[in-house]
Amino acid sequence: MRSMNGVGESLRESAVFNFDGAVTMVIDDSPFSLELTAQALLGFGMKVRHACESAAEAISILQTHPIDLILVDCEMPGMSGYEFVRWLRRSGLEPNAYTPVIMTAAHVRRSKVSDARDCGANFLITKPFSAGVLLERIVWVSRDNRPFLEVGDYFGPDRRFRSEPWPGLERRAEERRKTAFEKERRAAVEL
Repeated sequence: MRSMNGVGESLRESAVFNFDGAVTMVIDDSPFSLELTAQALLGFGMKVRHACESAAEAISILQTHPIDLILVDCEMPGMSGYEFVRWLRRSGLEPNAYTPVIMTAAHVRRSKVSDARDCGANFLITKPFSAGVLLERIVWVSRDNRPFLEVGDYFGPDRRFRSEPWPGLERRAEERRKTAFEKERRAAVEL
């Protein structure tokens, strides 16, 4: 298997995962896609405990059942996958508001990638996806330890993947204030 372009490890390097007890939910308005996804997950030893054809159906289940992994289609009638993930992250349902979410989309444009990131999803994959790609993303989200952030109307995993400092000029006001404060503090200590 190939690595994920520096984002994670390849499957050969990863530890053994036992997905047997994982409570998995798949949300897709296409019965065909729902079945294909369920079969791919079953190949990894993951049973889909909740197969939903709408976001409304998923919401009623999430209010009473803890879920370990959610796969949701981006484009659905009624409530889209993006709207669903925003609802989930803001729902206050513990632990479900923090459940890893992998979004799926038939056609991925740059705007869809941004929309998936900005709604609070952990990852976006393109349909049709191979079983290997799906497994690689599931392993990645199971290891993902980015903290959840609430900034403005965003609530979800930290959208930054890299931990090394930005080489350009800092544009975030909070970080500029912090740097200025530290500089003033060091100057005061030197006096």
